[in-house]
Parts: sequence; C-alpha cells; structure tokens
Amino acid sequence: MLLTDSHAHIYAEQFKPDRDDALERAVLAGVTTIVMPNIDHTSIDAMLETEAQHPQQCFAMMGLHPCHVLKDFERELYLVEDWLSKRPFAAVGECGIDLYWDKTTLARQQEALRVQLSLAKQYQLPIVLHTRDAFQETADLVEQAQDGTLRGVFHCFSGTPEEAERAIKLGFKLGIGGVATFKNGGSDKVLPSLGLEHLLLETDCPYLAPVPHRGKRNEPSYLPLIAHRVAELLQKDVEEVAEATTRNAKELFKL
Repeated sequence: MLLTDSHAHIYAEQFKPDRDDALERAVLAGVTTIVMPNIDHTSIDAMLETEAQHPQQCFAMMGLHPCHVLKDFERELYLVEDWLSKRPFAAVGECGIDLYWDKTTLARQQEALRVQLSLAKQYQLPIVLHTRDAFQETADLVEQAQDGTLRGVFHCFSGTPEEAERAIKLGFKLGIGGVATFKNGGSDKVLPSLGLEHLLLETDCPYLAPVPHRGKRNEPSYLPLIAHRVAELLQKDVEEVAEATTRNAKELFKL
C-alpha cells in the first residue's frame, strides 16, 4: 500500500532531532511521497534543504501562509514570485485566509490570496488553500479568479456537505487529515457522500495528529491511520483509498 502525504511540514523545527528517522518511518509505513507547504521567508531554507536531501520523497511548494501575512507582506510575496520564477515547485502554497487567530487582517489576507491565485495561473501550478474559519471568504476569491485553469486543494477540509460541493464545483480537491479520526470531527457527515476522485490524504504534521496520537507531534508515518478511517467512512478497501488518493495527488501536483 503506497500513500502520498499531500501536506506535511516535515522540515519544521519539531523534526530537527529526528527528521531522517521520521522520513524512514514514513517509507516503512508506505508513505513514499510527501508534499511540503511553505510558510514564509523563514521556512524556505529548511524546506528546500529537506527536499535536496530526500529528492525522491519530498517535494516543495512555494507560498505565503495567511497567518504570516504581516505588514510587510508585499515583500514576502515578491520573494514567493522570485522563487517561482527560478525553479519548479509542486504548487503555490500554502496560502488562503485564516480568521481563527486574527480577523483584523482580513483585507490584507484577501490581497495576498488574490496575488497568489494569480501566480498559480501564471505558473500553471495548483494552489493549496488554508481556510480556517474562512471557507466562504476563501471560496469567494477562488470563484472570482477561476477562469477554467485554476486547480488545487482545500487543505485540512472539515466543512459541511455544502462546502464540499462548492469546492468540488470550483474544480478543487479536498485534503483529508487527522480531524477525520476525531470523535466530533464531522467527517462522518460529509465523506460518505463523496467520491474518492475528489480526495487527497494529508497529515499537516507536526499538527493535528490522528487518534490515537491526538495531542502529540504528528508525522507522515501516521497517514495510514487516516487512510483506514476514510476507507471505513466510504465503505471501501483501504488499498483502494490509498491507490486513488495517491493517483489524485500525483496528477494534481504532477509528481
């Protein structure tokens, strides 16, 4: 059973003591491909170094995370564009809107997302969207920008059936992570009505570890726990879930 972790911060500081071991555990668990979202200028070096050391397993994105859209965000976006012009990346991201931590920066976040949607179209790359407490605000901007060429994923999706339908109509995939294993995560009300062709699997490590590791550091080797939960909710074989979601990720990110 081969799996793709479509969203993992494996380059993060939390993995500094044992990153190579964590990547080896991932391979042993069948997770042969890991797509890494960028955060801001401070994360680029570690992310690209991880990719360079594990070029068959780790693939970098380039973008600006909404929680890091600060007063100097134009400078950050200039750096994102500069990197996109210099070398290939799997996607633009992660980007989007986050209204959980700070609602006062909404206008700034919207502008940063508009720019990155434009970059995704310019470089013909998928875009990876973070939408915490802001699905509607994010989807509205995607809808305005959609010209038939935009594609990507609503990462860490835990929304309503209506939101899932809207994302799919926009031509996007849904990234399913550890929340699907949580007792009150809500995935049991959404996933059974969705086809496998719309789904990607992700850990978002080191965050959102699936049950029974909830509250601890997450890592890519836990992805099979999410795959088994998705299989259970869709009443499918886990091998079918692994095959379909890996195929979806490889097609989306052109891995």
